[in-house]
Parts: sequence; C-alpha cells; structure tokens
Amino acid sequence: MRRHASFVRRGLAWAAGVLIAAAAGIAVLAAALEAGYFRGPLIHFIAARTDRPIRIDGPLRVHVLSFTPRLIAERVSIGNPPWTPSGTAAEIGKITLAFDLPRNGHSFDIANLEMQDVTLHLIRDSQGRANWQLSDPRKGGKRHVTVVHALSVAHAHVVLDDARRHLQFDGTVSVGTGRGEPGLSWLRLDGAGQLNGRPATFEIYGDPLAGATRAKPYHFTFAEQSSGSKLAGRGSLPHPFNFDFVDATFDASGADMKDLYFLTGVTLVNTGPYRLSGKAARSGTHFVFSDLFARSGQSDMLGTVSVDSSTGRSRIKSELHSQFLRIADIGARAAGREILPKSGERLLLSDASISPAGIRRADGVVNFRARRVEVGRINLTGVAAHITIDGGVLAVTPLTADLLQGKLLAHVTLDAKTDSPRADFDIKLANLQLAQLEKKSDKPPALEGLLRARLTGSGRGSSFHQVAATVSGTATAVLPHGTMRASLAELTGIDLRGLGLMAAKDTEESPVRCAVASFQAHDGRLTAQTLVLDTAPVLIGGEGTIRLDDETLDLVFRGHPKKVRLVRVRSPILVRGTLAHPSIAIQARNSVAQAAEAVALGVILTPIAAVLAFVDPGLAKDADCAALIEGSAGPPPKLKPPEARASSE
Repeated sequence: MRRHASFVRRGLAWAAGVLIAAAAGIAVLAAALEAGYFRGPLIHFIAARTDRPIRIDGPLRVHVLSFTPRLIAERVSIGNPPWTPSGTAAEIGKITLAFDLPRNGHSFDIANLEMQDVTLHLIRDSQGRANWQLSDPRKGGKRHVTVVHALSVAHAHVVLDDARRHLQFDGTVSVGTGRGEPGLSWLRLDGAGQLNGRPATFEIYGDPLAGATRAKPYHFTFAEQSSGSKLAGRGSLPHPFNFDFVDATFDASGADMKDLYFLTGVTLVNTGPYRLSGKAARSGTHFVFSDLFARSGQSDMLGTVSVDSSTGRSRIKSELHSQFLRIADIGARAAGREILPKSGERLLLSDASISPAGIRRADGVVNFRARRVEVGRINLTGVAAHITIDGGVLAVTPLTADLLQGKLLAHVTLDAKTDSPRADFDIKLANLQLAQLEKKSDKPPALEGLLRARLTGSGRGSSFHQVAATVSGTATAVLPHGTMRASLAELTGIDLRGLGLMAAKDTEESPVRCAVASFQAHDGRLTAQTLVLDTAPVLIGGEGTIRLDDETLDLVFRGHPKKVRLVRVRSPILVRGTLAHPSIAIQARNSVAQAAEAVALGVILTPIAAVLAFVDPGLAKDADCAALIEGSAGPPPKLKPPEARASSE
C-alpha cells in the first residue's frame, strides 16, 4: 500500500509539473507573441487558415493573455483565394480584431472588428466563385460561420464586379451603429457611388450585433435608389451571417421597370410608371420569388419564379398570370424613351425587345396565362403560352388564344445564340368573326364572315418590329363566304346606285363569294400575289406592296362591275400612308361620295392586307375561292371578264 501511495504521489507531482511547464511555455509564447516574436510563422498560420495570401507591412501586435484576445495590424494586404484569379482582395490601413474565447457553451466569435482606410476589390464570376467566400464553393460541405458582435468600417472604397448578378459598383461604404433600444445600437450599413453606371445610394439596418446569436434569426431592412427607381424591403437571416439562407419581402417602384437593372443587375422590359412587389427566399443555390405582383399602366402580372443554379447554369421555372395585359404598356414608347423613325411617325409594330444575352445565360420553363391581352385594337382572350429556353433558344410551343370568336394557334422559336437572333414562326387564325371587329359607330358591320389566315416565315431581331422588318415568308388570308354592305361593294366601281345607297344610309347586304389576300415577303417587303374581293355586284382586285421596316403602304384597288351601269366612274382606290395611319385616296375624277366611302374601304381592306396571317389554300372549300387563291393579283383569269359577263346579260 505504501508503495502504491508513493507511486500515486509521484504521478500527481509529475502531472502538476507538466501542467506548470505547459502553462509557463504558453505564457512565454504569449509574451513572445506580444513582444513581436514569431511574426513570420504567425502570418503564415493565419494565411493558411484563411486559404489566401496575407502580407503585413506595418506593425503587428497580439494580446493573448485576456478573455478577449486581440490582434492589431497595420498596412495589411489580403490576396484572392485560389478558386478566383490572382489579385488583391483588400488593402487595409489598420485592422483591429478582438475575439471571444469559447466558454459557457458559446462558440468562438469575433467580439469586435474595426477597419480603417479600407479598399476592397470584390469579384465574382458567372459560376458563383467569389473572393469574399470563406471556402471553395466547389467543395460544398457545411460552412462554419463566425458571428461578429461589433463592426466598424469608415468610408471604405469598394469596387465590385459581380458577373453572376451583373452588378458593377464603384463607391464608398460605411458600417457602424445607429440608434436603437436603450443599451443596444442597430447595425447600419450605407453607401453611395456608381452602380451599373448610374448614381445610386443604399442603406441597410440590422439587429444589434451585440445580441446576435446562432440560435435566433437576424433581421434587417434595406432601401436602394437609382435612376428614378426605388427598392425597399425587410428580411431575415435564419442563421446569422450565413448569407446562403435569406428570407425577404420587397417593394419596388419607379418611372421605368428596366431601370431596376441599375439596382439588381436583372434585365427587365421598358414600362411606364410601375410597382413591383413580392417575396424572395434563398436556400443555397436555390432562389424562389413568390407572391410577385407587378402593375404598369393598365397591365398587371402576378406569379412565382424559381431559380436553381446548383449545376453552375441557372435553371428557371415560372408560373405567370395576368388579368389584363396591354402591349402598349410595354416597350420604349411606354417609357417615353422611343426613338422615332426619320419620318417622325410612331410605328404600329411593338419595339419592346428582349435581351439575347439574357436568354443565353439560363435555361427554363415558363407557363403564362392571361384573361385578356390587348394588342393595338385587337383583344385576345383566354391566352395561354408554354415557353422554354434551352441552350440560347427560346421556343413558344404553343401560344393559343381566342380572337374575334375564333382561334389563334402559334409556334415561335427565337435562336438567340448570337446577338442577332433568328425568329421562325407559324401562326394560324381560324374562323375569326369579322363582324366582331371594333366599330366607331352603331351601324351594322360593313363586312361579315369567317376569316381564316396563316403566317409563316422567319426574320432577325430582338423585337417584333425588328423581326417584321427583315421577314421572309408567306402570308394569306381567306374569307370563303360572307356578306358586306352594297354601297361598299360598289365602291371601286361607283355608279348612281352606289351614290344613292350611301346618301340613304342603305344597309343592303351583298354576298361575298370569296376574299383573298396573299402576300410574299422578302426582307421585310410584302408583295401582293393575290388581292381579290369577289361580291355579287363587283369584283375588286388589288396589287401593291407593304414595307414593314417603315410600315408604309402602297396598294391599288380596282373595281369591275358585273352588270351594265348607266353612269360609271372608273377611279382606282389608292391605299397609302402607314399601317398605323393608312390614307385612302381616289386616283382620278374624285366624287364626294366616293371619297367618303374610301375611308370605309380602308377599315375593311387594310386589315385583310395587314393582318399578315395565312391559311392553307385547301381550307377554302369553295371552288371559286380556291381558284382565286391560285390566281394572280387583280381579277383572276379563271373568272369571266366583267365585259363578257355584261354582254352575256
């Protein structure tokens, strides 16, 4: 027993000696560190732990014999990590770090971080690799996040180049404390400078850092302003200082939605004054924007958008709905930024453009539905579109809608692999009720019947107008049967009967055997192949061209009566002007009656020529109508000449 007790005493004495020696060694090491010894190994250790080069050209002081060890360094340069290009990430005149040692269940935190005379060069590539990340994002895994309980940075010069979010910033940023509850000060971060080439300011308020813990969410509010647009909201970090998880709500407003690019780096369309709100949630590489609501002019849009970039290329899924969408509320014209052509006249075809580069950046699927869409004077109802983006090719397959109690079916692809996208389209219209066309008076419709049409072709551009200005293809519209007012039927072959009908406001109807408008398009120039309106009293033929680059009309219509008239004025009708403002004129020997009716003719014939939609000739079941489709412009050769018909009668 004595020997055993002696052995225990010697063991305890040896352990105590070792502990005393270790404590003495630590004290000596700490004193050496505080005295400036081991400077090189210490810097090397910190660089290895942070995985980036560090150089300290000024004094380095370390205080370790404290419950809050402190490190003070001057003229510090921090390089980029190995997952980004080489370069300098930060230049700091003086940095002070105070640490909270782990105790009472608390993790290792930063009690205070203060920096002076700071310049930051922040970069992130399109794959999401950034020089401010603490670890290589390609390796994944759970990241350790350090909580900072006090932070102070005065007037830091920040240069940001974020290829992932398309943000470029050059300005000053300050971080400090703002007024808060007694004993607590809110974190305040504010900045000003050039954001995406425009002056911008921003301000962020966060919960007091002194009370931040890993056990509760960290809340913040934010406000940004640039180019007439404002973006504000509030949110929280479920895990404080871990920005891989964020929940927020936002509200934006301004004069043009496209200006949000200067705040967010997201390219949107031009609009007039707008309001945009919603919720945003981030979970790693997955973003969800929900409860989205946008309004501009009379148009509205709501829905959900999710973005997943886990594979390095963003994948978008979206469900969008609208009660009413007016195309006039979209585009440079709506924003007051339209560049008019040399003529100074507004164009009818929309100039709202999409970004080819934006299409190339991501893949996705969008399902869109709208109760009503207004395109000029045309109203589409029950609109539905399935849109896909794959490898820089946008496809709408299909687009369906109800139009004039008929049906619209379209298939469109836009190859945006280059900055000059190629569009291919096939658009069909079936059984459109012409009587449903908008009228400016309470008179019965001037033309009734079921119109069938088809448009196929291709062009280049990022807007509807650009594609139309370069389009090549074919366009055909057919009215196999219908009725029209007799005074209009005799318009291009005016006689006393026609004048009497107009004076008496006669609504006598005349059957339409067939109406055909067929055009061949080449480089935006449409040339009439067949332009015929065959009625009981008159056969109307036409010829000419439509240029879609400047939307000008150059059409001529001639009438050939099928019965002998006592008095006759042969005066071709000229359709000039533009698609938006066509002008109707009499070529020679005008009469008051004919000039008045010419305006009405423009309402009827111009839509047939300008709808630019085609039908397969096989859709015209009537033999005479099929013969007209096969004929050339003007009176078809397969029908008897008007003079022969008159003599036979």
